Amino acid sequence: MKFSSKKILIGAAAALVYLAVPFYGFGATANVSVINFAFVPATTNISLGDRVIWTWPSGSNFHNVTSTSAPQAWPASATLSGPATFTNTFTSAGTFPYECTVHFFTGSITVAAANVPPSVSITNPAPGTVFSEPANVTIQATATDPNSGGSVTNVQFLVGSDVLTNVTAAPFSATTNNLAAGSYTFFAVATDNVGLTATNAVTISVVTPVPLALGAATHLSPTSFQFDYSANVGLTYVVQQSTDLSSPDWTAISTNTAASNPVTFVDQNAIANPGFYRVVRLPNP
Repeated sequence: MKFSSKKILIGAAAALVYLAVPFYGFGATANVSVINFAFVPATTNISLGDRVIWTWPSGSNFHNVTSTSAPQAWPASATLSGPATFTNTFTSAGTFPYECTVHFFTGSITVAAANVPPSVSITNPAPGTVFSEPANVTIQATATDPNSGGSVTNVQFLVGSDVLTNVTAAPFSATTNNLAAGSYTFFAVATDNVGLTATNAVTISVVTPVPLALGAATHLSPTSFQFDYSANVGLTYVVQQSTDLSSPDWTAISTNTAASNPVTFVDQNAIANPGFYRVVRLPNP
């Protein structure tokens, strides 16, 4: 048997990290006055976690604040005369009507849902991928904003602390330029229309490819043939076979991501005579 070898580049290793840090401050306070026979203002817009204080000034007598939601959004206040106050903190989004059950005038509180950060996920490269140098790696990410009416306005791609590019509309992707052997962390940082952010990261490795060499050829049986080839763990190789060494046509008989160096290959159907084998390192994905 005769053998030939040929090499191609590949590379990169990966791991992922996620960081999203929403922070909400203390709730604000909205004020409603109970004046004569009206709530002023009659409609109040607040955010989740805010509180409303109803105030009866002096001379505003025998009023209460009673939720008319089903079920009631808060326990009814006592019937009070001014000066007096009643307070309720709103922990659910929605519109909450209420009334004074003594005099039947009404009001409502509208509570906006809290804005939550966007989500972002690097979809390429996959964790654990290995690349060979020089590596031009395409980084792809998906990003969405779960808030009603919200949008992702920017995805920033970084290699370590260095900004690679900013992308303002889907599809979100960026490509590195000729990475040398080493370990790299790619970040995708999504920003929504109110400035909240989310981050996803993938750590990859770029390796220097070892020269391809075939050896330790052994006939195990009349139809079984074995040999070793040098490889980088994590890079992908294809074993090809031909009956004519000068032919441009080679048949792929095995594709393998190397888990060791060297890799042992066994052809259990080695019936061609003559038969030639070669191993090709596949390009970076």
